[in-house]
Amino acid sequence: MISALGPTVSISAIDDLLARQHAKGYWEGEMVWCPVVTAQVVISRHIAGHPFSPSEKQRLWLYFQRTQTSAGSFGLHAEHSGSVFVTSLVYVAARLLGMAADHPLTARARRWLQSHGGILAAPTWGKFWLALMGLYGWEGVRPLLPELVLLPRWLPFHPLRFYCHTRYIYLAMAVLQSHRVRFNLGPITQDLIHELYGPRGLPPSFRPYRYHFASEDLIEPPGWILRLVEGILSVYDRHASRSLRQRACRRCLESILRELRTNHFRSLSPVNNTLNALIFHWQNQPEETQRCIAGFEYYRVDDDQDGLRYAGGSTTVWDTAFALEALLADPSMARRYERQLLRAYEFLAANQMTESLADRDPTWPDDASGGWCLGTAEHAWPVSDCTAEALAAVLGIHKVCEVPCPISSARLDQAVEFILSRQNADGGFGSYEQAKAPRWIERWNPSEMFTQCMTDQSYIECTGSSLVALSRYREAFPHKQSHRLQRAIDRGVRFLLQRQRSDGAFPGAWGIYLTYGTFHAVRGLRAAGVPVEHPRLQAAAQWLMTHQRTDGGWGEHFSSCLRGAYVENPQSLPSMTSWAVIALAEVVGSQHPAVRRGANWLYVHYNSARYLEIVNGVFFGSAMLRYELYPVYFPVWAMLRVGRGA
Repeated sequence: MISALGPTVSISAIDDLLARQHAKGYWEGEMVWCPVVTAQVVISRHIAGHPFSPSEKQRLWLYFQRTQTSAGSFGLHAEHSGSVFVTSLVYVAARLLGMAADHPLTARARRWLQSHGGILAAPTWGKFWLALMGLYGWEGVRPLLPELVLLPRWLPFHPLRFYCHTRYIYLAMAVLQSHRVRFNLGPITQDLIHELYGPRGLPPSFRPYRYHFASEDLIEPPGWILRLVEGILSVYDRHASRSLRQRACRRCLESILRELRTNHFRSLSPVNNTLNALIFHWQNQPEETQRCIAGFEYYRVDDDQDGLRYAGGSTTVWDTAFALEALLADPSMARRYERQLLRAYEFLAANQMTESLADRDPTWPDDASGGWCLGTAEHAWPVSDCTAEALAAVLGIHKVCEVPCPISSARLDQAVEFILSRQNADGGFGSYEQAKAPRWIERWNPSEMFTQCMTDQSYIECTGSSLVALSRYREAFPHKQSHRLQRAIDRGVRFLLQRQRSDGAFPGAWGIYLTYGTFHAVRGLRAAGVPVEHPRLQAAAQWLMTHQRTDGGWGEHFSSCLRGAYVENPQSLPSMTSWAVIALAEVVGSQHPAVRRGANWLYVHYNSARYLEIVNGVFFGSAMLRYELYPVYFPVWAMLRVGRGA
């Protein structure tokens, strides 16, 4: 169709990307995690008296069947061998959906649980959910006290300083746990106890199992200092002041309600919203309960292949911005797709935040106006790198298209202000918020399954994306040059250079791992004007070339994120090959043999290799994700970047 593009550009890949554009202009692929979110939705709806329809139950069964491992377990992600936490909740959810105890799915899951310590070995979040259903004792759950929200706000470990996802989960869990809430599942409760505990039934006390965890779920074991502190908190918990507890719970609920009202009860994530629904049901507030349940649907995914499930988040803006960046990689070619670019532009324009939402957190008021969210504006939680990638795409379209109704310069200024507001004292950029707590708070992590979940700190990826957007803005509006903007860019550059490892790689936090971090760092440094001759960029390029596989591609295993060191994947993967090709082309040029070999691998393997990619993202340090469209638009980006030359 377009023979002039040369052998490094796959027309089928471009056609595939364009075919995936929605009629409303956006791209969106599923952000695949694991079935525990769906299980929590099922449990919450059952408890609140809002069960699924018979046809929906069948599609939920299909999803659980599609995600069960050959051993009978359910993993924390697609490549995980099995998690007691996930398997326990999926088992209960499947039974609540009407699946019989002797169904192959439940029977195999039960056998796997029994061979891995049973539900007594579940991590704290699993124990918490089981206690809510009367399947575990509250005395065996690590303490989460609502009274901590009454502490002085200047304390670095104040709960409202936690990373936003952890913060809202903590607030809801603290309210429910402090009241030892138990919901009645109905007659099935005794059946579940017999199935999960065997003929001996419940143990006389659950206290000995508080720190008893299956090795499959134990990523961040609680240290002795944390156990000592929790022991003291447990003593207080048994003798808590009733008036103080009521006051603390009111404060927690006020924060939860403020968050829900900003996005019409869609909430920050379905995980904390399932807990919100249970709180309102427990308090006999049917209207609020129903609104939370309706909010679950923002995260709903349903198709004939994999069934009905709930994703951890929507990625509409994120995917749209990167799809546009891919098409804009060769500006001369991008003009051929002006209609598709303008449709996407309209979507981005309609989904830029225009409200402040500063009253969501009166203690640390944040202006959300000008930002873009991971999903749509309805989510109302804009993020630095989502805003940066959307702004970069918008400015890129301005260069190649005549936009009929361009976003006003005032709104573009707001986007820049939003990005700048997420820059931290170290020069790096946070994600949802500026850092509110020091990094050492991670040592107080109350979840054994996850790491890097307590604070919102500076990230390589957010900083790289922000530098791209700020630099493009600086180029587009030279008359708006300011010392503040240049200083922010310079500080971001220094942050990235300081975070580079001695081997030349950059550690990522939101993708697999060193390849993803290096891609974002190199892209940000080059956009900011760091010359290719800079020794740090040369070191990054050398690291990438050292890890190129013999077939020309790149592949990094997800376990790199857990080990903090590069682990090679058994085969090359499209997303990682694309990241490496784009970054290398920025430093050594598109004609370098390593770059050409990588681009040719993408050209040859695009249609087959993208189905090999299982996980390519990460959340909370150990929750591996699969962004469905990463192996679609990143290869297009890489091939067009190389085909463009220079």
